[in-house]
Amino acid sequence: MKECIGIFDSGVGGLTIYNEIRNILPDENIIYLGDYKYNPYGNLTTEKLLDRCKKIISWFIKQNAKLVVMACNTASTNIISEMRDCFDIPIIGVEPSIKPAALSTKTNNIGVLATKGTIYSPKFNQAKEIFTKNINVIEVIGEGIVSAIENGKLHDKETFELLKKYITPMLNSNVDVIVLGCTHYTYLIPILKKIVPKSIKIMDNKMAIAKQTKKVLEEKKLLATNKGSTKFYTTSTKNKMKLFINSKIAVVLCNL
Repeated sequence: MKECIGIFDSGVGGLTIYNEIRNILPDENIIYLGDYKYNPYGNLTTEKLLDRCKKIISWFIKQNAKLVVMACNTASTNIISEMRDCFDIPIIGVEPSIKPAALSTKTNNIGVLATKGTIYSPKFNQAKEIFTKNINVIEVIGEGIVSAIENGKLHDKETFELLKKYITPMLNSNVDVIVLGCTHYTYLIPILKKIVPKSIKIMDNKMAIAKQTKKVLEEKKLLATNKGSTKFYTTSTKNKMKLFINSKIAVVLCNL
């Protein structure tokens, strides 16, 4: 494959980032890797996460990647600095939209729905310390949401009730912004809009990441000029990617 952008996540959450990047960069070749062999990343130790991401980025470089997007909040907020120290190509991470949420709140109360790995990560807590000094942050760990999405249960009643339970403490605290701190959670937005008042802003980071990807490619003069293509890979046959992409598109098993 010619020069490409590599995008990876432990599952389909990163596809929300991929879709935005594809929309604004139609000429780019893109490889998407769903690392189902180690899904979910939130269950990995920091050492294992480091080792896994090094292997994946090294594999992308062998595929002629010119830039890699770590489309996972858990990986990005815990180890992106180490990854940038290890590799010469640009590496873009994803983080919860704490700063824009802090700037837009009028009640000085914001909610953050994220995975345990993100909530307890150094990078998330550093951002919170910098941008939310006079703001009340209601943090909720969305236990079980990722697995529900991955297993095609996004629209089940049980998922709706689980999400409602997680959002209720935020509503009780008068939040006017809810930050989605996991790429998987973007799939929840239509459901969240049925639970929360219209006055509450729901923020994810997919557009910001896509714009940052384009900006970096422009700055480094790496933009492609021909119609791009996409290849989808997975590290396990036990994956649900077909539920989220065109069923006619091949998902290739990668022994990684």
